[in-house]
Order: sequence, then C-alpha cells, then structure tokens
Amino acid sequence: MIAHPVDDPLYYLHNFRQVLSWVEQRYADLLDADERGFIQAFASLPVPAQALLVRMVMRKGQWFRSDKLAYAEIGDTQAALAPLLALGWVEADAPLTVEQLWALLRKEELAHCFGAQLARPRAGKTDLLAQLQALALAPRPLADWCADFPVRLWHWRLQPVCDRLRLLFFGNLYQDWSDFVLADLGLYRYEQVPFSDDSRALCQRAEVDLAMTLHASAERLEQGAAPAEVLAALHGLDSANPWLARRRARLLFGIGQQCERAGDWDLALQVYADCDHPQARIRQVRVYERSEQWSQAHALASRMAAAPANAQEAQALARMLPRLARKLGGPAQPRRGPAPMDIIELELPLTLASQGVEEAVRVHLQEAGGVVHYVENTLFNSLFGLLCWEAIFAPVPGAFFHPFQVGPQDLHDADFQLRRGELFERCLGRLDDGSHRAAIRACYTAKQGLQSPFVAWQMLDQDLLEQALEHLPAAHLKACFVRLLQDIRANRAGMPDLIQFWPGEGRYRMVEVKGPGDRLQDNQLRWLAFCHEHGLPVTVCHVRWTPPA
Repeated sequence: MIAHPVDDPLYYLHNFRQVLSWVEQRYADLLDADERGFIQAFASLPVPAQALLVRMVMRKGQWFRSDKLAYAEIGDTQAALAPLLALGWVEADAPLTVEQLWALLRKEELAHCFGAQLARPRAGKTDLLAQLQALALAPRPLADWCADFPVRLWHWRLQPVCDRLRLLFFGNLYQDWSDFVLADLGLYRYEQVPFSDDSRALCQRAEVDLAMTLHASAERLEQGAAPAEVLAALHGLDSANPWLARRRARLLFGIGQQCERAGDWDLALQVYADCDHPQARIRQVRVYERSEQWSQAHALASRMAAAPANAQEAQALARMLPRLARKLGGPAQPRRGPAPMDIIELELPLTLASQGVEEAVRVHLQEAGGVVHYVENTLFNSLFGLLCWEAIFAPVPGAFFHPFQVGPQDLHDADFQLRRGELFERCLGRLDDGSHRAAIRACYTAKQGLQSPFVAWQMLDQDLLEQALEHLPAAHLKACFVRLLQDIRANRAGMPDLIQFWPGEGRYRMVEVKGPGDRLQDNQLRWLAFCHEHGLPVTVCHVRWTPPA
C-alpha cells in the first residue's frame, strides 16, 4: 500500500481509493449488493464529489452544516454535492429530531429558532435541550424548525456502508482513517508482513454482520441501554472466529458488570456463565457472594480452586475461600500470606512530592550509588519484543491482514505461542547460547521506531539497552519471557517501577515504589512472588513524606 504525502491536498482521497481497491480485491466474496454498488458508483464520480464524500466519511456524525463543508481543494461545495444528491447518498431537507438539531446548532441559534416556545431562552445549552424535549416535538426538516435559518443541513446516508468497508479493511472498528494520516506523516511506521490469500480477519458474511452487531451493541450499552435489551440482541449470535469470540466475551463481561451495578444478580450470573472472558468465573463467585448465596459461592470457588484457569484466578480464590468458609460457619482456614520480600522504608522531604514519588525515589537511590531508570513494564517487555521479533511478526495465516497492524491479531489467543513454536524456541534458545545480546542489538537497530505490541521505543534508549544487556542474566530474562508467553494479557503488566544497575559490579535490582496509602496491586504481587521464586533481585520501597521543619 502506497502512502500519499499529506502535502498533496487530496491525500485522503487517494487513501480512501486504496482501501476500496484492497477490500474489492481481498473480500469480493463477502460484499453485499450495496457495498459492491457503492464501490462501482464511487469510481465514476467526479473528483470533487469523491473528495467531499470522503471528507464526510472521515468526520464525526452523519449531519453536516453547509457552512462547515468548505474545502479549498474541493472548490464549489454545491457543485460537488450535486452527484451525491442525485444518487441519494446525501439528502437535503431531511427530517431531524430535536436531539439531532441540538447537536448541530449553537446556543444562540437554538434560542433564535425556538425563543417563542422556550420558557428560559437564555439558559445553558443543556437546559435548552431539556426544554425542547419537554415539548415532544416530532422530527421535521430544518426549514420547518426555523424558516429563516441562514445555512442548510445535509444528511450523509451511507455511513453504515462505509463502516462495513472500514471493518473489512482493518478487521475492527476501533481503527479509522486517521491511521493513514499518521503513517503518511511518518509518526507511525509498521512492520511490513507479507499477506497470504487466507490472511483475512473475516471469512464469511455472517462474521461481518456479527461484528457490526457487536459494535452497535457495545455502543448501546455505553449509552445506557438496559443490559437485558443489549443481551437480547445477542441471542443466538456466536462465532468460531477468535477475534469475534473475544469481542463477544468482552461485551458479555461488560453486560455482566452493568447487571452487578444494578443489583440484578440472576441476570449477572446468567451472563457470566455464558462468557469466556478470563475474569468471568471469578465474577460469578463474587456475584454469589454479593447476593449472600454463600453455599453456591463456596462450591463454585472450590471447584475452580481444583483447576484454576490462570495465576490471576488462583490468587483471587486464595482470598475468597477462607472468607466464604467463615461465612458458612466452618473452621478458620489459614490464608497464605504474600511471598517474602525485601522492604525499604524511606523518608523523603515533602518538597520532593511534586516531582512524583517514583522520580523522587529514583533520584535518591541514584545518589546512593548505581544508575537507576524508571521502566515499570517497559524494559522486560521491550527486550522480549526485540529478541522474539521474528516470531511475533511471523506471517502466520490469519495473523496479519492489513498494513497498519501493531501486532498479530491472535496475540492474546491461547495458541499464540504454539502456532509459532519453532520460531519462539529458536529466539529463546539464544538466551542459552549467549547470542541474545547480538540479536537484540541488531533488531534494535534494524527495527528502530516500528510499531510493536512490546517495544517501548520512547523509553528504551541506547544507554538503557546496553546497561540491561550487561547486567541482566540470560537465565533471568528467559524466566521472565517464558512467564510472559504463558499469559501475555495478564503478565505484561505489574512489573516493578525502577531498575538499578551497578556498573562494573554486574549487579542489578528492581524496585517497586509505593507512596503513602498506596498498596500493592494483585498483578504486582504475582510478579513479586515470581521474582522471589526465581531469584530475581527485587525490593519494595515504601515512602513517607517528611514535612518541612
């Protein structure tokens, strides 16, 4: 795909044409009649009409004021609109609801149009909407709302078609046309992965429809729709497509959380039971607990503890089971305490608080000796991403399907490592023979600045990289990388804030910083336990601020 420089005034049109060509070539069998008709008709439009259409597609909403549709590279807006009006893609004088009109007009314009009908025409805009809604006015064209309004409103009608085409190109609806602009500007650069014929996000028309339904349902839930209504729209909708399955699981989990907030325990349990989200089983136990169904909560937690799905689940169950046993009147059960850890109790002047507790500790430790960096989750993830770059960006079928992917589509799938088994074995094997340093340096140079799901280029400068390679034992790196691969979503976070190196001594330690009132989070506790188990030097620094004398 060719990037068009943004100094070309029609760069956005060239990008849109490329998307249509890409979709037509790779997804022709999934297009419906409306989408095929749009692609064909678009190609025959005059350039100004094409450009104006793309401008509307890229902007928010489907209603536009005539005084806001003026672009120097397009010229006469009315002339550019004419073919779109003739096709029925843009509609003039379409009926608007009060809410749509309120979103398009400024406060003084609303007061001008409805002043005679409003009890408080000088009120704030939100109050004006409430007054208009109380009048229960039916939708009508702008001229019927306000006969002397100086601008016209245009209704762009084919946004759903363009959204489906965007979905086919990106494989999702959270990426948009701005990705092209960021690439054109050189702000984002992506690894170039070859695309095979079967590298498609969606393979059946039913998957396109399901993706659109999931997106619309998520929006409805966010806008306050009743969880039961959103759930009803999903009835019978399922897919073996991994991306859609994950999206459905996230939506169901969100519905379950909304049910919990509303105290609808029965519906929450029903939703979580049908949900494959990693935290759904734990939420089931919590719902039983919150609704004081102690026996059910204890029984489910006990079954889960026999075969926890992951470390996160095991950690939560270790807290829940003793509590539930007490609720049932059973004997007190010992609760396993946290893993042993080194503690630093540090008092620092309150005047340093303004720079942040992590920076204050970093400076203090560095003054005491060694070199200290704030890295949090970035260092070990970045080293992993550099060492295993070839495995992460391997052209596995279905993993890459458009040129703006930060990482593979199946990054969080259970079989992510298995599908690239030999590649990961080769990459991690470099930690055994000592060739990992050269491999990481070479990748750091060759891939500098390319988007990655692991490498934080803005944090990993040359000095930090070299110090890390000098001081971090290969065995420690391998232990961390193997753990990361076991559950990328859960294990890529929770690492200590600081790392301290002692040049010339070959020593290092990690430091988790906690300010007054701050406590260790669950993922941090899991990382600390892992470090203790595998001999990685780590300490927790508790900070107290000393007020000025």
